[in-house]
Amino acid sequence: MRPHTDRRDFLALSAAAGAAAVGAANAPAVAAPTPATSTATAADHRLRLWYPEPAGEWLRALPVGNGRLGAMVFGGVEEERLQLNEDTVWAGGPYDPAAPEGLAALPEIRRRVFEGDWAGAQELIDSSFMGTPLGQLPYQPVGNLRLTFPAGGAATDYRRELDLTTAVARTRYTRDGVTHTREVFASGADQVIVVRLTASRGGRISFTAALDGPHPGATPHSPDPLTVALDGTGETFEGIAGQMRFRALATVRATGGTVTSRDGTLTVAEADAVTLLVSVGTNHRGYQDLTGDAERRALEPLRAAADRPYERLRSRHVADHRRYFDRTTLDVGATSAADLPTDQRIAAFADGTDSTGGADPQLVALLFQFGRYLLISSSRPGTQPANLQGLWNDQLRPPWDSKYTININTEMNYWPAGPTNLVETMEPVLDLLDDLAVAGRHTARVQYGAGGWVCHHNTDLWRGTAPVDGPFWGMWQTGGAWMALHVWEHYRFTGDLAALRRRYPVLREAARFFTDSLVEDPNTGHLVTCPSNSPENAHHPDASVCAGPTMDMQILRDLFQAVADAAELLGTDADFRELVLRLRDRLAPTKVGAQGQIQEWQEDWDAIAPEQHHRHVSHLYGLHPSNQITVRGTPELARAARVTLEQRGDAGTGWSLAWKINFWARLEDGARSYQLLRDQLTPERTAPNLFCLHPPFQIDGNFGATAGIAEWLLQSHTDELHLLPALPPELPAGRATGLAARGGHTVDLAWAGGRLDHAVLRAGHGRLVTVRTASSVQVTAGGRRVAVTRPEPGVVAFTATPGTAYRLAPATD
Repeated sequence: MRPHTDRRDFLALSAAAGAAAVGAANAPAVAAPTPATSTATAADHRLRLWYPEPAGEWLRALPVGNGRLGAMVFGGVEEERLQLNEDTVWAGGPYDPAAPEGLAALPEIRRRVFEGDWAGAQELIDSSFMGTPLGQLPYQPVGNLRLTFPAGGAATDYRRELDLTTAVARTRYTRDGVTHTREVFASGADQVIVVRLTASRGGRISFTAALDGPHPGATPHSPDPLTVALDGTGETFEGIAGQMRFRALATVRATGGTVTSRDGTLTVAEADAVTLLVSVGTNHRGYQDLTGDAERRALEPLRAAADRPYERLRSRHVADHRRYFDRTTLDVGATSAADLPTDQRIAAFADGTDSTGGADPQLVALLFQFGRYLLISSSRPGTQPANLQGLWNDQLRPPWDSKYTININTEMNYWPAGPTNLVETMEPVLDLLDDLAVAGRHTARVQYGAGGWVCHHNTDLWRGTAPVDGPFWGMWQTGGAWMALHVWEHYRFTGDLAALRRRYPVLREAARFFTDSLVEDPNTGHLVTCPSNSPENAHHPDASVCAGPTMDMQILRDLFQAVADAAELLGTDADFRELVLRLRDRLAPTKVGAQGQIQEWQEDWDAIAPEQHHRHVSHLYGLHPSNQITVRGTPELARAARVTLEQRGDAGTGWSLAWKINFWARLEDGARSYQLLRDQLTPERTAPNLFCLHPPFQIDGNFGATAGIAEWLLQSHTDELHLLPALPPELPAGRATGLAARGGHTVDLAWAGGRLDHAVLRAGHGRLVTVRTASSVQVTAGGRRVAVTRPEPGVVAFTATPGTAYRLAPATD
């Protein structure tokens, strides 16, 4: 099916839209009625995670990050531990995974697939087509900074918290008559982690500090009298020599007392206040270039930050964080549950009550903003993209290597970027695509004899693009195609034509691979991918490899359409545009099976597939994140998508539940979508620190949940703005500001009694704007009525002026 879009708007975005998209913080404030559930004071709405005891395990520690540097803060009394990460510390080094023998085997692999010999096809893929090494390389920790304090009495009045609005973790307690306070943050402005220790009485801060790490051979030492260091190298893994060198530094500036550093241990005695600065540098300059000076890179930001007083470091950090975070707000009311420690709230949320018998709507807002906080903290311009654990990992061999799994997980990480007004966080993905287009060009030529570039279901810091892990999981061609669509999605939200022009070759060459590698299905005449699979799922016992799975066809329809639209906008590649449109129309269609469901494969195998409740729901890519299946544009397919979701069931891993939150929101079923969020917000699927659990920890579930909550309030995937399309009955009143829509628009909303009270739309471009609401609205700008057309009930359309604020309120006439 073709995407259900209004291409007049779709192709008419101007560069002015980009400024509007990032200017939401300046949009007019929206006053909303006090939510009906609100019984607490304004202080209860503070966006904080908090606990009355130190973290006894990693999943209770609190994350801070600046995109490149991250720390998990434990908040101990006897010992404070900061578990440290830097986003380029990975095992191994540059490698070429392509399998040259694969090209000769490809015709026979395809023959076996089309003849239904899937086991034989997988055996040949295993022996000739898999990459070397078979697994990619893991993201690894730097180590730990440990502060050890003198023995003393029991701590009282203990509180540990993370303030999302300031991105500062704080620990406070009283011991032996002295109140101690520690603040920790990862500064994007100064590129250091800052630890501030103060006490209610002078001369009462004493501790030792040391760096340690899990890497074999990591060496702590004292490079100067105020500093400790840790030098290490990423592990050798899968036969690839460890080549990533890193240096971690921690230095102290104290008021009063004494500071010494000897043999890798800092000693602070009887200080009044202490600022501890932490920096990490590596030799990484690019995925094929490890000629950087790790020592210099660690030292330079430390020297610059050491010249600034703590108050200045903190104010620079907070201002830098809030320029992103403050763009979007959400208030759905609060009850007494908001006073409880965060882990207790998680334990109670699935039952819909807290210990006093009330609901906890504010936890929804906290989870929404925690996802935004994590994205800001793990993905900034100039950093690596957020991986399977974002930025935070304490293991040399983390689950699934904590790499980039691009058959859903990495893409899900960035679903909130556009809708929650954080489009700059997509920049690391766009940079990753530049690398993959180079690395994947070699794989495309060597293994497929094709032009363009390809990447399969995983990649890593070294930009591996060949199939890995085994045929069952790795023989999936469309990871790069899905990733490339970030180029188009960035344009749809920003209207940045210059950025689109710069990135267009990556998008075009992703499509070129498929113009060269698609084959005709001899049974249907459709063009299909072969060999491929429907990610990680079997259609027969132990058989996943197939031709033209539904997800592939949906992704390629989007890719070919995006290339065609981008080429038209840029006035280029007319012949190639004609080619991809012609090929798009020959792709195998999305089919409805005998059970009334969306078929996952070209054959109607869903009823016999071994895992009826599989965690991946890949064949509904067309429903979300795509727009090929919509309630009004393709009602038959929307009904079939609902059947698929009912058959799949509501159970699943944390990230799978997050995807289902989005699916049900796109079907405009807020009640069912909210139930999936409730299922996710349980101790089985959400850790005490709000990290989403597969289990174990995977951060994509956090990002997917944040995106799903945004989908309840505003949808723009069909190039109309749908206000409150899937509002859950559990959230009858509230307000949101600064939500972003495709077209460069930003929207503020207020609702009461489950209905829109009013909205303010700041227009991003000067063409027709179409808005859908549950009931008729009137539109004003500057207090004057705006001429609108009403193409159908609940829909208004008007010509907008960029940057102008339009108020939409229920019609009174």
